[in-house]
Amino acid sequence: MDLDFEPVFDSAQFLIGGIGLTLALSALTIITSLALGGAIGLARCYGPAWLRMPLVFYIDSMRSVPVLVVLVWTYFALPLLTGVTLPPFWAALVALTAHIAAYVAEIVRAGVNSVRAGQSRAAFALGMSRAQAIRTIILPQAIVRMLPAFGSILSITIKDTAIAAVIAVPEYMNRSQTVAGQSFHPIEVFTVAMAVYFVILFPVTRVVDMVYGRLAHLGRS
Repeated sequence: MDLDFEPVFDSAQFLIGGIGLTLALSALTIITSLALGGAIGLARCYGPAWLRMPLVFYIDSMRSVPVLVVLVWTYFALPLLTGVTLPPFWAALVALTAHIAAYVAEIVRAGVNSVRAGQSRAAFALGMSRAQAIRTIILPQAIVRMLPAFGSILSITIKDTAIAAVIAVPEYMNRSQTVAGQSFHPIEVFTVAMAVYFVILFPVTRVVDMVYGRLAHLGRS
């Protein structure tokens, strides 16, 4: 079988534009997911008792539903319920954030709970408030312990942006599908797509591992 990558080269500018949109969607999703998931995780650990049950329901429901279902529901069903129609890009951002934030919340909860309770008691004995103990004693150690899991979240987020192709977000996978359909060279197009995602994701995972290797001692107690 002869491989012909000429359609990929001919559509290089079109595909590169999709990479830019993929990176933009990934970056925004990571920021919003970390912010929302971090807030939910801390609220589950330190929030009032009445709030924990709704948060547990949200986390468990999001982890029980495929991200594709969340994405399609956000784009097609949410406008029927609220009357607000989101453009494909923003619908993808909302859906991915809602889904990934649930995993971030569990990572934050596990990281916080991994810090020994004796450290909090010691902080209180020194006259620290609860907020001071969380901010200066617990979170610095917990964040370091969360780094490997956060590295996985970064990779998953970037890969999950490819699912946005189903609602016509013109990111890299969507454009790859367009080129493959028009050129009738799917093997070549998707082989390059696989290589592109590898080039994007491999440095991300390596950098997170390197950072954790240098900071791991700060999370030991």
